[in-house]
Amino acid sequence: MVNLPFADRFEAGRLLAEELCRRPKPVRPIVLALPRGGVPAGLAVASALQAPLDVVVVRKLGVPWRPELAMGAITSGAFHILDNELIHELGICPDEIAAVVSKEKDEVERREKLYRAGRPMPHLRGHTVFLVDDGLATGSTMLAAARYVRSLGPRKLIGAVPVGSVEACHRLKKELDECLCLATPEPFQAVGEWYNDFSQVSDADVQQLLTPAAA
Repeated sequence: MVNLPFADRFEAGRLLAEELCRRPKPVRPIVLALPRGGVPAGLAVASALQAPLDVVVVRKLGVPWRPELAMGAITSGAFHILDNELIHELGICPDEIAAVVSKEKDEVERREKLYRAGRPMPHLRGHTVFLVDDGLATGSTMLAAARYVRSLGPRKLIGAVPVGSVEACHRLKKELDECLCLATPEPFQAVGEWYNDFSQVSDADVQQLLTPAAA
């Protein structure tokens, strides 16, 4: 039983790592964190599993007049998913979607270059891949990341988060070999409400946490 709220993302990641370490040792594990908030938690998991830590960059595609509302998500390699039901319901036209996709594609590319510093995406075929984030609200960004990573041929794909909504976890179980979520409190409004410290993680923080010295 996990006591909520978590102190911060590092504590949440430590508790997530403890749970994963109770399980059989995974085959050739690699941890891919979703920046920026998933990187502190991902570092704890990678350290515990003695696995490499990298990132899969994902950006929410926000509704043009309500950017906080996701109509989809885009990942590395310009791989993206769309919530066609929501798009139809709100009457979002193709040109509006294309403009948001273009803007977020540029931001994904910027973060890729900044965080990886020229390193390519790791080869995932034959590896057990852990996708780690600080929480799941709708699950859209994790869903996009899962579909992108699945296309790279991992041996097994596991999503691991400290906290999430029941609906998001149910949605992701269809896309992952396993979805581990330590807590699914209800009602669930936002990930940040389950952390005492949910301060923003900066680009500089991500760069520092991805260095070998951090591990």
